[in-house]
Amino acid sequence: MPIATVNPANGETVRTYEAMGEEEIERRLQLAEATFRTYRTTSFDERARLLRRAAELLDEDTEDVARMMTTEMGKPVRQARAEATKCAKAMRWYAEHAEELLADEEPAEYDVKDSGASRVRVRYRPLGPVLAVMPWNFPLWQVVRFAAPALMAGNVGLLKHASNVPQTALYLEDLLHRAGYPEGCFQTLLVPARTVDDILRDERVKAATLTGSEPAGRAVASTAGEMVKKTVLELGGSDPYVVMPSADLDRAAQVAVTARVQNTGQSCIAAKRFIVHTDVYDAFAERFVRGMNALKTGDPLDEDTEVGPLSSEKGRDDLEELVDDAVRGGARVLCGGERPDRPGWYYPPTVLAGVTREMRIHREEAFGPVAALYRAGDLDEALLIANDSPFGLSSNVWTRDGEEVERFVRDLEAGSVYLNGMTASHPAFPFGGVKRSGYGRELSGHGIREFCNITTVWHGA
Repeated sequence: MPIATVNPANGETVRTYEAMGEEEIERRLQLAEATFRTYRTTSFDERARLLRRAAELLDEDTEDVARMMTTEMGKPVRQARAEATKCAKAMRWYAEHAEELLADEEPAEYDVKDSGASRVRVRYRPLGPVLAVMPWNFPLWQVVRFAAPALMAGNVGLLKHASNVPQTALYLEDLLHRAGYPEGCFQTLLVPARTVDDILRDERVKAATLTGSEPAGRAVASTAGEMVKKTVLELGGSDPYVVMPSADLDRAAQVAVTARVQNTGQSCIAAKRFIVHTDVYDAFAERFVRGMNALKTGDPLDEDTEVGPLSSEKGRDDLEELVDDAVRGGARVLCGGERPDRPGWYYPPTVLAGVTREMRIHREEAFGPVAALYRAGDLDEALLIANDSPFGLSSNVWTRDGEEVERFVRDLEAGSVYLNGMTASHPAFPFGGVKRSGYGRELSGHGIREFCNITTVWHGA
């Protein structure tokens, strides 16, 4: 895949980039290693000062950055603007809390004495250069939620971004350089995917984080396992959205629309499988389909657009194949389902009913504005359908019944359970999944400690 900005709204190539050669990659690896030796000794106050400055500059750049992201991957510009604002918020959060999150820990006095020590401390120390392999769907946020905690922990970053968002990738390096970070603290590698394996095998790279497809995650995990390097993987999801009889149906249906089509449906934590109790199925379906039909699809740079184009022609084709396969298997199209006759890689908001486990869309992640609607006879069947997926990233449950809440919290196979609301990432809360959605956690204290050397310091009596 060429490294290029191709506008998804019209298919026009805006700009192409030459991939970095071996000499430039080697130069950057050397720089990362050398910079880490000194950056790791900087104080939390200095790291926080730099990160706060980056947040200030991002705030100033928000309008230009939003249009850049929209042009590169088709995100509606209002959502792109919100993404930039969220990134600045996360930077400030880690600048404020990192020192506390990574403070030395003191084990219980009894255990210290039992070990024969006068004192024991647990200290979090940085690992070194961390390779980040990041996707295009949230081209700024996905990187910042790695970079902010990694830099505050004293690590340095090497970014291999998706090949269709090179301008965003280069902007991030420039942003942190303008904020005052030493040159080697955060570097963008404009390289094809095939080079990731060699970079990860390099002894100077100490760990890796990847958000992306399951095949990409398997490849990175395999190499990292061979080289005995720490990894964090977030590999997507097919999140269930369960609606029970006690739910506020109007609110549940309204939020369901947003939960499905946020970022034109190209979100790992977007609700994708809507599992509705039979007692309220018809009422919910009517509201949900009406809401999906009312969405405005169009130019993503238009402030009123709610659904833009998919990021690539292949992405649109893959989504269309999932819908066509379901229809051939007997699914009913309640709205959408046909590619519009217009330039760009658009696909309409679509709702499928009668989805069965034999259909591909039941097992595979639909990365676009297509919802699968299921009818459940009771709570047990709702859980059965929800957990009948290879993925386990997040989940949404709408109920006002306390006993049902506890059942879903206990039994849903997911990294998060959102009750009467829509899944969203926040810097204070851990983010990640189970099963084929990956392992490890981003954000919160859990995320900042993922790439630390957890060191026991034992003092003799």
